[in-house]
Amino acid sequence: MTAKDRLLAISACAAALAFSATPAHADGNVTCDSGPQENWQPISKLKKKVWLERWSLLKTQVEGDCYEVYARTETGQAIEAFFHPVTLEKLVVFRRGKEIFRAKGFDG
Repeated sequence: MTAKDRLLAISACAAALAFSATPAHADGNVTCDSGPQENWQPISKLKKKVWLERWSLLKTQVEGDCYEVYARTETGQAIEAFFHPVTLEKLVVFRRGKEIFRAKGFDG
């Protein structure tokens, strides 16, 4: 194998690793129609709700007008979930970029 071939093989492996290590962000255009933030529940209540789901919380944040949660399920699967910030209703959940849950009637 020539030096050029080795460099090409290393580059291909590095590119493959970079793409496989990048998490899939599925949120796209999730909207909650949640109104003004002064009516939102505290994020601490959301953290308790996530704990009651038996998820290991990795990160919570505001995404648009929704609460977004990154967590691991009981079985260790990484998920991304969106909750309505006023009601704390679980609206949609993604795993590896694919929707695995959607609340009945939610189209946001």
